[in-house]
Amino acid sequence: MRLERNLGMDLVRCTEAAALRAARLMGRGDKNAADQAAVDAMRFALDAVPMDGVVVIGEGEKDEAPMLYIGEKVGTGDPPEVDVAVDPVEGTTLLAEGMPGAIAVVAVAERGSLYHWSGIAYMDKLAVGPQARGAIDINAPVSENIRNVARALKKEVEDITVVVLDRPRHKELIRQIRETGARIKLILHGDVSAGIMTAIEDPPADMLMGIGGAPEAVITACAMKCLGGEIQCKLWPRNDDERALAAANGIDLERVYRTSDLVRSENVFFAATGITDGEFLRGVRYFGGGARTYSVVMRAVSGTVRFIESRHDWTKLMRISGVDYVHAR
Repeated sequence: MRLERNLGMDLVRCTEAAALRAARLMGRGDKNAADQAAVDAMRFALDAVPMDGVVVIGEGEKDEAPMLYIGEKVGTGDPPEVDVAVDPVEGTTLLAEGMPGAIAVVAVAERGSLYHWSGIAYMDKLAVGPQARGAIDINAPVSENIRNVARALKKEVEDITVVVLDRPRHKELIRQIRETGARIKLILHGDVSAGIMTAIEDPPADMLMGIGGAPEAVITACAMKCLGGEIQCKLWPRNDDERALAAANGIDLERVYRTSDLVRSENVFFAATGITDGEFLRGVRYFGGGARTYSVVMRAVSGTVRFIESRHDWTKLMRISGVDYVHAR
């Protein structure tokens, strides 16, 4: 069923709510409390969105997460029927430690269109923006991908910036990137933001490479659908148990999942709000009696990308929402 209504502005209210509550706990050292604050606010806001939504990427299974668990129904229950992917705080450690780059994210697509097999938690990823779409091949050598992206972007290899999660598992990948002469931007967390930053105007990075969360790959793919970028992934089992699980379920570990495999629909909406300052979005700014938020809203069908700066008045906002945005818990 085609999504005729533009849900983007409804969804950005959900990411704003999560960011406003979670940012109160910036630097407090308690990532669980910060995540719970965001979950509570986002769940409350999602109830008002005119959709019949099912969470397919969320906080975990029902017995692990009291809210925004996989399979939970969200929205008013009215059409359209949609899959919902949420990450109330992408970068909980970043937020808890007062570091840059934490965001709140929601993506929505037609029911049954989001990849969500949960047996293997990680994927090897390769992502680029629209100008380099078609120039990458996750099965090709690192050096070949970098050279092809440089050619597509009309850059020298030495001008290419590759984003990589700073993990021991990426030691060999980092060595290979350095051998090409390309630049590397190491990040501690947050590869959704890292993937998206390759596809925005005047991007601070040209490529995302390396192994990260599988749910984050799907959320990134939603944004890439809207921005015209590309992501390719392969499941990455961490151990023999996960390899055996894949074999038992007939999962081909050599299969390449492309953007349209992760999101099998053109009717996609994506919204994100900055929690702490980052290269993609500014974080929440508090002032006496309120706060400012900085968000992005995208729609794949129209190709529209809106960057939104919002001013929130506590007295009026809490009167109509019932959410306490002032006191951190």
